[in-house]
Amino acid sequence: MLYLVEMIVQIPHTLDPALVAKIKQKEKEYSQKLQREGKWRHIWRVVGEYANVSVFDVASNDELHALLSALPLFPYMQISVKPLANHPSSIVQE
Repeated sequence: MLYLVEMIVQIPHTLDPALVAKIKQKEKEYSQKLQREGKWRHIWRVVGEYANVSVFDVASNDELHALLSALPLFPYMQISVKPLANHPSSIVQE
């Protein structure tokens, strides 16, 4: 199943910068692992924001929830999820 996932990151300014750096490094490693596995199909930065728009390809709502809640930045994120379906006018069918 394909999902459009929008993530807005809101790290408190009071958080220790060294801790923030560690969290960001873990986030990068985890997200790249999911990309290599084909579960995190696309990721784009939203210009001018600490946010991204992504496409995930996973088996179920539960799998997506597990992957998202395991993100190291999850406690600092506002996340929106939209399930996707094939469009009849698309020349590419997933």
